[in-house]
Amino acid sequence: MHDHRKLGRELDLFDTDPLIGAGLPYWLPDGAAVRHALEEYIRAAERRAGYRHVYSPVLAKRELYEISGHWSHYSDDMFPPMNLGSEQMVLRPSLCPHHALIYRSRSHSYRELPLRMAELGGMYRSELSGVLGGLTRVRAIQLNDAHIFCTLDQVADEALASLEMIRQAYQALGITPARYRLSLPGPGGKYVAGPDMWRRSTALLTDVLDRSGLPYEAAEGEAAFYGPKIDVQIADGAGRESTLSTVQVDFHQPERFDLHYIGADGAKHRPVMVHRSIIGSVERAVAHLIEQHGGAFPAWLAPTQLVIIPISDAEVPNAEALARRCAGLGLRAEIAGPERGSLGARIREARLVPYQAVIGAKEAAGDQVALRLRDGRRLDPRLADDVLTGIGALVDAHSTDLWDGAAWRRQGRGQ
Repeated sequence: MHDHRKLGRELDLFDTDPLIGAGLPYWLPDGAAVRHALEEYIRAAERRAGYRHVYSPVLAKRELYEISGHWSHYSDDMFPPMNLGSEQMVLRPSLCPHHALIYRSRSHSYRELPLRMAELGGMYRSELSGVLGGLTRVRAIQLNDAHIFCTLDQVADEALASLEMIRQAYQALGITPARYRLSLPGPGGKYVAGPDMWRRSTALLTDVLDRSGLPYEAAEGEAAFYGPKIDVQIADGAGRESTLSTVQVDFHQPERFDLHYIGADGAKHRPVMVHRSIIGSVERAVAHLIEQHGGAFPAWLAPTQLVIIPISDAEVPNAEALARRCAGLGLRAEIAGPERGSLGARIREARLVPYQAVIGAKEAAGDQVALRLRDGRRLDPRLADDVLTGIGALVDAHSTDLWDGAAWRRQGRGQ
């Protein structure tokens, strides 16, 4: 069982400092490379799915969260207001009120719907120090968030499409969900009033899950304060569950912010707001990936994708030229030269790197490399350009495979 807190520090991915504070990790270069690759993946996936990206401020007037309902239902998890003259400013605990205002800032026709708005944005939770841990529970969160403003008839299709995006992301990340949960309200004053609203939104999400064919369990007391949600649960090596991805239906905030669109009849109509997060918080996603893969990330996520190993000083110029070609192709490569020890020691040091390109005198003469894969397979020397093309294709496809099966069989090794 891997502990992401221990492994993340050993691999120089992230760390903390008491002068910054608990629950506020900083990202080291290798960790930042993982995070950047993850963020690029999700932004590209969202663009392909018809989302438009926005940026919004990480704080706003307290009044905004009074309107949204966060102040009355969620203030225990929010940082205290900051007094600026006669105004009280609050670090946001969620992005949805900001997106509601962005939607409200322009008039919309039914022809524009569904309107899909996405942001990788910061938000803040005043977690107590006793529950903080590594990247899984933090106070400053970078959330992959999106809100779909749509008609009632469009809700089910949008929710189903969101579940499909989650499935594809988990496949690329090598993540297996522990279970799907229909999170419903429970007793107490945590939730906004409106029995009819809750019945409608619960019926919609139940239908979506039934149509998806996914097995799920209902859980009372796990809903958001404004509506039920589909939670995709993940589990660590000890079986502890947490929520990574969500799909939520919200009738509450469109009403609170008086959102509307102009229908085909020329009258105003209220949209439904679908909240959707594919990979949840970047921090929690990376924590799970560290533990899931033990630091041996899929090639497209790996901080270093290719380590170039010249056998002697004579091959160092060839290694440097290859590193420059990698940089031009967008591949993250580094050179492990003879100054770092014996060939065996350098290979062992790079055991978590997906690809090791060994260059000896024979390879240098023919612009070739002898490629070693992280799983122990070796390819016979082949042209460096062919190697980079093969790696680049797998990285671009966000594949969890280390080598294309047909290409590997052409080497006479079998898969």
